[in-house]
Amino acid sequence: MGAAPARIPVTVIGGYLGAGKTTLVNHLLRNAAGRRIAILVNDFGALPIDADLIEAQDDDLISIAGGCVCCSFGSDLMGALAKLAQRTPAPDHLLIETSGVALPGGVARSVALLAAFSIDGVAVVTDAETVRARTADPYMGDTITRQLAEADLVIVNKTDLVTPDSHADLHMWMAQAAPRARVVEAVRGRIPPEILFGGFELDSMRAGTGLLSTGNLRPIEDASARYASASFELPDAVDVERLARALADPACGLIRAKGVLRDLDGTLKALHLVGARFEVTPFAGRGPTGLACIGLRDRFDQAAIERIAGLSNAAIFSKTP
Repeated sequence: MGAAPARIPVTVIGGYLGAGKTTLVNHLLRNAAGRRIAILVNDFGALPIDADLIEAQDDDLISIAGGCVCCSFGSDLMGALAKLAQRTPAPDHLLIETSGVALPGGVARSVALLAAFSIDGVAVVTDAETVRARTADPYMGDTITRQLAEADLVIVNKTDLVTPDSHADLHMWMAQAAPRARVVEAVRGRIPPEILFGGFELDSMRAGTGLLSTGNLRPIEDASARYASASFELPDAVDVERLARALADPACGLIRAKGVLRDLDGTLKALHLVGARFEVTPFAGRGPTGLACIGLRDRFDQAAIERIAGLSNAAIFSKTP
């Protein structure tokens, strides 16, 4: 009996109107680096794909340069997902852009019921200048508060519009508003795509290259200077579930981690982590094994990663300078 087909990783992107979801998604499409990205939106008017990226457009589908697509699902998200799962070749990653009044955590829970997909994370985009005022709004405040509480990753956009002192105050406030999330800052939605898509593609490991591509995050203007990454080759079998739980500890300073590792029972397991959310699943391919980690440069604690996760014997073979 053959191995089950790989599930399509899904990132649900939420945030209130004007926070910068559209700008973020267009940025990710421009920096797809060969990934086949699929995007689902309520309607095309809610997410105007930059014109120079569009190759063709039908009633409910936009074909985008590089093999990416954007589909409109209207009120039938499950139907759109079923159609997407049948596409050949399958997308490498799916982004679901929710409306400003939607709760992305609820969308993620619905998608998680479908066997063809796995939830990679919930990312909520906010505006550094307006988020605190918006949460106090008598009409939208409760929705925005719930969006933040469900986030695995909060992208604080438009940080160029606030003062340095405001940055520190905002991070302290965000620690209360989004207690389980990792917070990253952005200007015009420009973050290294590896933060949402992972530090490397598992296909490169299936091919037996022995390389993890996260050693140097591709520069996005000055954004990548804020981040650090390291890749590890683990020579021995590990308790992958315990390792994932340890990496999710805030003391490690990780935004995400991704890897293929040999478990204590000798089987290969794929590990995916975004913020405090992690998933460990059987890996049907063959080695090599490895682990890639990405975090904020000023909080990325390699020593803590090695100590807490028991990686003291791991061989580090690539790291950002």
